[in-house]
Amino acid sequence: MHSDVIKISDKDIKKPKGKVFVVYFSSISNNTHRFMDKLDVSDARIPYELNQELIVDKEYVLITPTYAGGGGDTKGAVPAQVIKFLNNENNRHLCRGVIASGNTNFGDTFAIAGPIISKKLNVPLLYQFELLGTQNDVESIRKILEDFWGEK
Repeated sequence: MHSDVIKISDKDIKKPKGKVFVVYFSSISNNTHRFMDKLDVSDARIPYELNQELIVDKEYVLITPTYAGGGGDTKGAVPAQVIKFLNNENNRHLCRGVIASGNTNFGDTFAIAGPIISKKLNVPLLYQFELLGTQNDVESIRKILEDFWGEK
């Protein structure tokens, strides 16, 4: 995990209520979309087109890819579509945690969108995975989400 990950005490974490719900963004490569198909949880996709909008009405965990080129450069790491989605106060308020994907080839900026969003929203960074994720990532994230929501 990146050094910018904030530590949030258990008492400060806002646990979501209701059923597991994920909001995610996937670029035209559809890597995150394919991962979500394997995860098989209730979800909503942030539109790729910036002129389209998604408004949510329930608590969620955000899953986002990272756009950054390594070498410590974090400019543009969080996709513009995710920024637009989170600029909506209601959407931002309902976010309870973040999961990020990335490419380990980019070294210190691997999945850096997660720590950036975690710090900005003061929500926990729940997990980071590479590219399409492995079956182990799918199982780990499913368990993390179930535990986070208190489902068994």
